[in-house]
Amino acid sequence: MTKLSVNINKFATLRNARGGNLPDLAKVTRDCQIFGAEGITIHPRPDQRHIRYSDVPVIKSLTTTELNIEGNPYPQFIELVLANRPAQVTLVPDAEDALTSNSGWDTIKHKSYLQEICERFKEAGIRTSIFVDPVEEMVLNAKDTGCDRVELYTEAYARDYDKDREKAILPYVRAAECAKEAGLGLNAGHDLNLNNLKYFKSRIDNLLEVSIGHALICDAIYLGLENTIQAYLRAIKD
Repeated sequence: MTKLSVNINKFATLRNARGGNLPDLAKVTRDCQIFGAEGITIHPRPDQRHIRYSDVPVIKSLTTTELNIEGNPYPQFIELVLANRPAQVTLVPDAEDALTSNSGWDTIKHKSYLQEICERFKEAGIRTSIFVDPVEEMVLNAKDTGCDRVELYTEAYARDYDKDREKAILPYVRAAECAKEAGLGLNAGHDLNLNNLKYFKSRIDNLLEVSIGHALICDAIYLGLENTIQAYLRAIKD
C-alpha cells in the first residue's frame, strides 16, 4: 500500500510571512493525521524560511504516524535529525539558496559521501532515503550507499504529463523496476497533484510513499484540508 505523507512546509511559509503563530504548526500536524495523512514531511532549510529548527521537536512530539525530515545533510541538518530521530530522513542535494528541490543526487560522484551519511543515520535507527532523478544508473548506484529507499524526483513527470503521459511515465517505470531489483524501497515526490497522481500510482506498483505539500495545500484553499487529504488518499488507494 502506498502511504501519503503530507509536507507541511507551506503552512510554515504562511505563518512566517505574517509573524505570530497562524497557522499553528502543532494544530496542522495533529489535524493532517486526524484527517488521514499517514505521515508528516518537513524540509528545514538553513535559512529557516519555512520550517524552523525550533519547530522540529514540536512536530516530532505530535507525529503519531511517521515523521520524514528532508534536507541536504549539512552538519547542522545532521545534528537536527539525530536529535529528533524521525522514522525517515530523505537526503536532498538542494543548494542553500534553492527555491525548491530541483535535482536528484549523482549517486556515483557522491557515493562515498552518501555512504558516510547513511551509515550515521542507520546507526541511529533512522530509515534513509536518497532523492534521485529517474535514471536507472543513479538508482542502482544508490544501493551501494547503504540507503533503504530512493525517492524519485517527479517534476519531469508532472511537467510532461498533459503532453504525453505514457512518455512521461516511462523513465519512472524503468527506475522503479531497478529499485525493485536492487532491493530498495521506493518513494516519490515533487509536483504530484490530483491531476497526475492516480496515473503515476497505477503504473508504479512498488510505490511505498508519496510526499506532497505545495499542490495539496493549494487544493485545500478551495476544498478544505480534510476533503483534500481524503481526495489524495483516494488517488493512491483506489
